[in-house]
Amino acid sequence: MRTIGIIGALLALFAAAGASQAQTAPPSYPTKQVRIICPYPPGGPTDVIARLLAQKLQEQLGGQFFVENLAGAGGALGAGNAANSAPDGSTLLVTTNDFAVGATTTKLNYDPVKNFTPVSIVASAPQVIITSPDFPAKTVQDLLALAKASPGKYSYAGMSIGFGQLTSERFFKLGLKVDMIRVPFQGAAPLINSTVGGHTPVAFIALPPATPLIKEGKLRALSVTGSKRSPDLPDVPTTAEAGFSGQESDLLLGLVAPNGTPKPIVDQLQKEIAKIVALPDVKQRLNTLGFTAVASTSEQYAAQIKSDLETWSKVVQDLGMKVE
Repeated sequence: MRTIGIIGALLALFAAAGASQAQTAPPSYPTKQVRIICPYPPGGPTDVIARLLAQKLQEQLGGQFFVENLAGAGGALGAGNAANSAPDGSTLLVTTNDFAVGATTTKLNYDPVKNFTPVSIVASAPQVIITSPDFPAKTVQDLLALAKASPGKYSYAGMSIGFGQLTSERFFKLGLKVDMIRVPFQGAAPLINSTVGGHTPVAFIALPPATPLIKEGKLRALSVTGSKRSPDLPDVPTTAEAGFSGQESDLLLGLVAPNGTPKPIVDQLQKEIAKIVALPDVKQRLNTLGFTAVASTSEQYAAQIKSDLETWSKVVQDLGMKVE
């Protein structure tokens, strides 16, 4: 009788363990359509990469992944929509640095840390200081000398809000410490057109949209903001090499999910993205756009977001900007 009792207890224990595993085992994913929100207009590099991710995730996981463009407020409109979506893996958000930087300059209706679970950084690209071809400065040191010799004479183009605004202001005001007139633009295309035409002879922008025109000789690159030189422009020095350390800033594209999304789904997405960005055709496409493939863990991306908040909050304070 005692032997039967022991066997019965063991069977009950195994049954309980099986039931526990069944409860924690992730369901098949995706079980319904997955919306990837791109918080920027169609046609830009973020949109292109979002659609590339959607295509590859659909090929690898099955189901349907589609991109929805919800542009506005420097990415805050799309991020706010994602924050209020069901945390079941059916909504994802493609992010740039503005995802964290926006919280340092604007009062948002979401918290980039509390309302989201990072999945992975997908790609990175440095920013670049460019001039029109006929502008006399051929190096950052030349630019510094010109600006100091004629305070208030020269203008530079920069993005109007978010990461682009803060990085350009940090470079010119806190780095070079020169008196130049800032001309804000809401998009990369008009900013670049203005610089090519010499209306704003100097500009600060993410490298990808400027790369083709730099290679064609329609723009001159003075330096890039990465910690290393860009493979696309190996002859262009970094800002540190040009004599200005502390100006490193990479444009990062990533993927996040609403907070509360089950960890098995987040882990699965992270693993699939790591596979996707390692594919030769994806690497080539990213390189064509001026990006380098990245495959971080969820924890690494979470740490990057928190670091961005700390870094750019201090820059906002040093610049004397008001949070509105």
